[in-house]
Amino acid sequence: MAAKPKTLQDAFYETLKDVYYAEKQSVRALKKSAKAAEHEDLKRAFETHAEESANQVERLQQVFEIIGKPQRSKTCEAMQGLTSEMEEDLEDFGDSPAADAVLVGCAQALEHYEIARYGTLKTWASQLGHEDAAKLLDETLQEEKKTDEILSQIAGRINVEGSEESPAEGSGKGKGGRKSA
Repeated sequence: MAAKPKTLQDAFYETLKDVYYAEKQSVRALKKSAKAAEHEDLKRAFETHAEESANQVERLQQVFEIIGKPQRSKTCEAMQGLTSEMEEDLEDFGDSPAADAVLVGCAQALEHYEIARYGTLKTWASQLGHEDAAKLLDETLQEEKKTDEILSQIAGRINVEGSEESPAEGSGKGKGGRKSA
């Protein structure tokens, strides 16, 4: 007996389950990053996006309802890899002046993954005639892009602070010379 060929609808549902898992992981990673961040603007950006991400999880639940499929997560290997890398980097750079810059880099890797996935899901939802789902996915896509822009702006300030060669002049974790913009 031949297996039934997979369809775009199947791909949409599988990717939706993947992103559902990834978004839940993202909420945890953002909360952890907010606690680790030294720079107030960065801390605030992480806290704000953690709240947005919790709302994005709810939006994904609505998409499952729209397409008439059960809300299920599927382990997202990409998100596991990105969050694992973030944890390693926090361990390696946690006490350095570059810690916040490294956190931004890790967070942007997460955002870029989500931007790619939400862009794909939005396109597929439209192609499959799920216009309400496409609108919800686009709302999340725009939030992800906005967060990426905010992180880029913050990175422009804190990467300079983290690039100083000599933290031995009493600045400790880089706090001494930091100013929130």
